This record gives sequence, C-alpha cells and structure tokens, in this order.
Amino acid sequence: MSQAVLDAVRDLLPNFRERAEDAERLRVVPEASVKELEEAGFFRLLQPRRFDGLEADPVDFYTAVKMIAGACGSTGWISSVVGVHPWQIALFPDEAQQAVWGSDTATRASSSYAPTGKATKIDGGYQLSGKWSFSSGCDHCSWVLLGGLVFDGDGNVIDFKTFLVPRENYTIVDVWNVVGLRGTGSNDIVVEDVFVPEAFTLSMSDTGRCYGPGQEQNPSDLYKLPFHSVFTGTITTPIIGMADGVYAEHVEMQQKRVRAAYLGEKASLDPFAAVRIARASSEIDAAWALLVANIREEQAYVAKGEPIPLRVRLKVRRDQVLGTQRAIDAIDALFEASGGRALAEGTYLQRAWRDAHAGRVHAANDPERALQMFGAHEFGHKIDPGMY
Repeated sequence: MSQAVLDAVRDLLPNFRERAEDAERLRVVPEASVKELEEAGFFRLLQPRRFDGLEADPVDFYTAVKMIAGACGSTGWISSVVGVHPWQIALFPDEAQQAVWGSDTATRASSSYAPTGKATKIDGGYQLSGKWSFSSGCDHCSWVLLGGLVFDGDGNVIDFKTFLVPRENYTIVDVWNVVGLRGTGSNDIVVEDVFVPEAFTLSMSDTGRCYGPGQEQNPSDLYKLPFHSVFTGTITTPIIGMADGVYAEHVEMQQKRVRAAYLGEKASLDPFAAVRIARASSEIDAAWALLVANIREEQAYVAKGEPIPLRVRLKVRRDQVLGTQRAIDAIDALFEASGGRALAEGTYLQRAWRDAHAGRVHAANDPERALQMFGAHEFGHKIDPGMY
C-alpha cells in the first residue's frame, strides 16, 4: 500500500511545482495540492489502521516528503509536519483518537510545540491559555497540538504536555509575512481560557520513554519509536528534498549555460563545476543515508522488544542536525555556482535557497544543543532522555 502512495505522490510532483508560485503569493499551500495529497493517501501513511490508516514504514513517509519538497519547499514542509501528527495522535488515549477520527478519518491537525502557553490543573483536566507561533499548515486543519507547561495552584511547573484542541476552541491569527517557506501559512494560534480534558493531553515524560496510552489500541512497532526521532526527521527531510531539487535544477541549468566571461565556454565543461556537483551530491546522499540508517537501527531494537539505547537516540539527533547542515551546505554551493539566472523570480533554485534557510532556523535544527548532548553522553555525563 505504501508503494501505491509513493507512486501517486510521484505523479503529483509536476502539479506541486506548477503551483509553487501560487503558494508564495497566497502565503498558504493551495487547497488543490492538499486535496491531491489526501486523495493519494499521503496523510494516512502514519495513521492507525483502525482509522483507515496505513501504519507505514516511517522511511516511506520520509521518502514521500523528500519527493514533494523537491518540487515545492512549502508543500513539502507542510506535508511533513501535518503528515506526522497522526503518529502522535495515535499515542493519545482512545477518547481523543475517537474525537479526531471517529466521524471523519480524513481529519488533520497542525501543531506548535514550544511551551508558550500556560495550563493549570483543575478537576478532570486543564485550563489552557496562550499564544503559539509557527503552526504550519493550520489553515488546512481542524485540530491543533499545542505544547504547554502545567502549573499547580501555587504556580509551580509540574509537567510539560501536548494539548489536543479542536478548531472551535482556538483562533488563527494571520501573521505569516516572511521571505522563506512563505507558502506554509505558519500562523499564530491563540487559545483563551479553554478547558482541555485529561484524555486530550499527552505528557512529554511519557513520550520520552517511548510510551503513550494509545499503544493499547495501536500496538504496532511504529508507535514505539522515540518522539524526538520521528518528529525531528520531519524537519530535516524536507530540507534534504529541497537539496535534491536544487541539485537537479542546477545540473540541468549548467548543461545549457554558456559562460560569457570565459569566452563562451560551456559551464558543463568546467572541471571545477564538476567537482562542485560531486561534493554537493555526496553531502545530500550522506544526509539521507544517515537519516534512514538511524531509523532502521531504532526499528531493529523495537522489533526485538528491547529498549533503544540512549546513545542511539542521541546519535539520531546528532545526524539529524548535521543532515540539515549538509543539505544547506550543498544548496549554498550549488546556488553560488549557478550564475545570475538563478536569481530570477519563479525559479525553483532561488525559492528553495530561501525555503531551506527558513527551515534551518527551526528549533529542531539547533546543532549546538544536539551535538553537545551527544558529546556529553560520550563523556559519561547524565542526559535527560525525555528531550531526545
């Protein structure tokens, strides 16, 4: 079934590329693209089978995202971050899963995980208020996953949770006026004093130990992988996809380009140009190969019923942030070597350059923090697995 989705997505790539300028102009991915992805089954890849999902291999999900981002960075980005949310919703108590998918298995959710809101514990649940930024794809969704610190009556922080909130309980504020990933519609979410039942929350301390109440209904090994491994991969993969797209366009442009400053020499005959694409392709391949290999290593532990060693989880994050950097380095090198035509409005190259650098500033791509944690663990220092 996953292969059928991948084949369908591949057939849609020309449409996404054609609509990329519309996405920039509208500051949101066109509804037609989202509808096509839904019809292709893309958003069901990580969704539980009992709600018409495919429970697919996460590598198949990442592969589809990479292809989409290679056609349009914004479409690839929202596909990734919206498409991964069924994986987390599957970890919530069954009551929340039923609320989301019970009457419509095509229901989608956006997110904003930075704990910028405040939740106070009350009888039966939490009172939630706050403003959250960067909820990519929120216009295409009817639920949102929000990160929040939980406070007791004395104002002390007692937990860090994800809160699942329906569309009627939040407001979308249009603030997304940016130079990169313009089409993602990553607007603000505002919640004003809303009650969230206990069953519609998920503790990050639970997900940190690869546990969620929903595993009782969804026992697949898919839902036993670490949250921070699955989710951070959704941030790096679109950028690797953009690098793929930049590489393909650069090679095509160079084969046609004549360099006037070098007496009409064909750019493709420049030996330094050949070296540049060799280096760039290696960086892109390394980023993807390590992402896939690390997920496979975690899957092997889960399949054996063994806990995933902390070092492996930290290695996933190490290679994820460096994978983003490798993809960015490749994009930069190719963009710089593409000549003035790459600057023209409407080209994939300049748009992907902007989109990739916009994606680079996502919190999941903070290299120093992830690398420091890996190194500290290697030196024998205590690391909190809840964050990795």
